[in-house]
Amino acid sequence: MLKKVLIGLALAVVLFLALVALQPADFRVSRSTSVSAPPAAAFDQVNDFRRWVAWSPWAKRDPQMKTTYSGAESGVGSVYEWAGNDEVGEGRMTILESKPGELISIKLEFLKPFEATNTAEFTFKAEGDGALVTWSMFGKNGFMGKAIHLFMDMDKMVGGDFEKGLVQLKMAAEASAQAGSK
Repeated sequence: MLKKVLIGLALAVVLFLALVALQPADFRVSRSTSVSAPPAAAFDQVNDFRRWVAWSPWAKRDPQMKTTYSGAESGVGSVYEWAGNDEVGEGRMTILESKPGELISIKLEFLKPFEATNTAEFTFKAEGDGALVTWSMFGKNGFMGKAIHLFMDMDKMVGGDFEKGLVQLKMAAEASAQAGSK
């Protein structure tokens, strides 16, 4: 009887490992919104990490979060580090590419509660008198990441936060554009 239980357990472990190994390594989460302001107005909100406090959904989750800015003031080489509660964790973002009014690419390093390195990307496209802003995060999962994603859907985990952040980004960009036109 014990032998059958152990064989069954070993078979279950092998099946689980095979299922994890067959999961896709790549993941991507992406959300978009239309902004009633030129692409440059939204771009400016993202290109300067100091402006993120106005629209980042994570800044609102931990008002006591410690933030540090270093490197360039904005654009390529700008660095933002944070350490907060369990909801926001700890990490660092570095702007790797910055094409005014078009694209911002960010190296996103999570340190706590788990270590991971991904890419965050913002694109800005003219759309009539406004802009279409798309916020994406993508990367590769190792074996442990694949196992976690069997139980936790990355799109469901952060997609809603992207949507909230884009609503706030839209408001900040539109307010900035209005202030600049006066």
